[in-house]
Amino acid sequence: METTTGTNSRIARPGWPEILVGIAAMALVGFGLPFATRGLIDLTSPAGGAALACLSGVAGLAGFGAAAALRHRSWQAFGVRRTSARWLWIGVAGGVVALLAKGVLTPLFVVLTDAETDTQASYAAGASSGVWLLVVTAIGLVVLTPIGEEFLFRGVVTTGLLRYGPVIATVGSAAIFALLHGINVVLPTAFIVGIITAELRRRSDSVWPGVVVHALNNSITVVAYALFPGIV
Repeated sequence: METTTGTNSRIARPGWPEILVGIAAMALVGFGLPFATRGLIDLTSPAGGAALACLSGVAGLAGFGAAAALRHRSWQAFGVRRTSARWLWIGVAGGVVALLAKGVLTPLFVVLTDAETDTQASYAAGASSGVWLLVVTAIGLVVLTPIGEEFLFRGVVTTGLLRYGPVIATVGSAAIFALLHGINVVLPTAFIVGIITAELRRRSDSVWPGVVVHALNNSITVVAYALFPGIV
């Protein structure tokens, strides 16, 4: 049986069933809810943008919940375990590296491709349309999304792929994470964040340093959208 080397005990590692069920559940919630509620809320409006910001985190948590419920196992098997202050500060450093890489790779990607550049216009509308919508958007992008996506993509996907070695686990999970964001201007940033957070999950045996990386990057994005709504 595949195992992880947890600090407390050897715990059965999740595998392809958890990966596939988790991604399917995330897609069902992330795409199904907007379709089911299309007549109730205009997702292109500021309120719709704030709702979408929260939905991305909820979808990730739904995916993780489905994966974790598939077979009886401790959440520690997914790296949902306490970590040290040292690893959290390393997460901050990783977030800074990701931001610097984003500043280089995103303009280069735009120049070299015809990829969409306005895919997060709804988030920008939510963040720049008053205090309350800014708060909701920030909760969605800075709290819910980092937790939901890190639990799913690093806790489930990276962990499951570790049976094939650290390179496949890190690069493979980052590629899946990036591609599920779509072929657009977000792709290079998502890939870099995925590489950094997957490696932190592997080395620290916890998803929380990756949550810090993700939250730091998304917080800068929210601030930029709030101050410069025409940035998208």
